[in-house]
Amino acid sequence: MLFLLLSVLLSVLLLLNFRLFPRFGVNTFQAIVFNYPVCFLTGLALLPAGQSFSIDFGQTWTWLALALGVGFIITFMLSGASTQRMGITATSLANNMSLVIPVTFSLFVFGTGGKAFDLLNYSGLILALVAVGLSTFKKEEARSGRVSGPDLLLPLAVFAMYGITNTMINYMNIRYIQSGDRTLVVTLTMVLGAISAGLLLLLIRLIQGKEKLEGRNLIGALTLGVPNFLSFYTLILALSQFGGNGAFVYPLYNIGVILCSALVARIWFREQLLPINKVGLVLALLAIGLISWQELAGLFQDSGQP
Repeated sequence: MLFLLLSVLLSVLLLLNFRLFPRFGVNTFQAIVFNYPVCFLTGLALLPAGQSFSIDFGQTWTWLALALGVGFIITFMLSGASTQRMGITATSLANNMSLVIPVTFSLFVFGTGGKAFDLLNYSGLILALVAVGLSTFKKEEARSGRVSGPDLLLPLAVFAMYGITNTMINYMNIRYIQSGDRTLVVTLTMVLGAISAGLLLLLIRLIQGKEKLEGRNLIGALTLGVPNFLSFYTLILALSQFGGNGAFVYPLYNIGVILCSALVARIWFREQLLPINKVGLVLALLAIGLISWQELAGLFQDSGQP
């Protein structure tokens, strides 16, 4: 559970970065693009002594990892467009509800996990979806202007891309990361894909005159890149720890991020929750208990033993 908890806390730290960027005038897009080289350097620093990083383009997993990195950038761009045109609520719900895709694949396609799901576990999964929807709901002012047909597809695209990338992360973990010493190599290769796509996109925007490089964005990239890599790395380690059981890991991860971020927002930024959000958070706690009741029962049994 340690890696899952660390992944949740580091992901909340990412959200805290995004919340503080406007206060310090940091360009979020540039911070995200430059955060991937920081991620790569962070991963290199974590390589065991005597182990070097190299890319073997003759391996299938290399191309899958690079493609997955490109998928990270595409997902980010879709999220930005959806937020601007369809609102925060629709985009946030699409993001969080996408957990149904890796969960479904984990249960019915990959058939992974160290335990067989029972009725209580399945009930917890359903309750988790409800909890995510309720806890992330926000009232928004009526949007001016007409929404075009293609715009309506943006939240669906966000839902699909988040679900696909998380499913591919789980697949890479099951199929190609069969020992701990390969985890960093595969993860670094994914980051290289994101670096290539991000820098290409930034170059295009610079040529178009839509971006201007500033030093503060590099500082933002540093504060974002280190926790970003570590959150991703610990999530993969958590999946490995639970035998690639995405049906167990992803609901707990999503709900954990929601609960912790709500707590941070309330304490540090004095954000108020709607009654429906509070109901969602309570249901999230119940969902965690149902999804992981076997593990929780095992903890109580171990603590009761002399």
